[in-house]
Amino acid sequence: MSVHTYKATLSNGEEIGLDTYKGKVMLIVNTASKCGLTPQYEGLEKLYDTYKDNGFTVLGFPCNQFGGQEPGTDEEISSFCSLNYQVEFPLFQKIEVNGDQAHPLYQYLREQAPEDVNFDKNSGLYKHLSTNAPELLEGSNIRWNFTKFLIDQDGNVVKRFAPTTTPEEIKNDIEKLLMK
Repeated sequence: MSVHTYKATLSNGEEIGLDTYKGKVMLIVNTASKCGLTPQYEGLEKLYDTYKDNGFTVLGFPCNQFGGQEPGTDEEISSFCSLNYQVEFPLFQKIEVNGDQAHPLYQYLREQAPEDVNFDKNSGLYKHLSTNAPELLEGSNIRWNFTKFLIDQDGNVVKRFAPTTTPEEIKNDIEKLLMK
């Protein structure tokens, strides 16, 4: 089994199989437009633009489960990303990433990589969650917006990165996979 066995719906309503991305390195990210981490869209787009011709893509999955920071419609989200961050990588319809209603793709991602490889326990976000939402720090839950999963060309989950890990910090991991 791999991420290629899942389907998801693009923001325009078109359902696609993730097998569309077979042979590509993917960075799958749950996103939000009204989060303190939203400026990461710029770095994600830069990664996409830099490596898209080398077999890489970013897949953005908007989610409103963290502080209600993605309240818009799919059309509003897509427009926001395009106007403010010139996002050209694929954006999908808003989904849930935790709980009983979590999208099957995210259930799989959490199962394959239950822990963030580098969540700084001294970060403001970690301290905030410890105090205000400790349940998000338990088990394989997605901790917050902009959790990132790096996927190899065969659809295997390679690493899970904390929300506070910037796209630039993932660059070397992406390059290693692209050289395979």
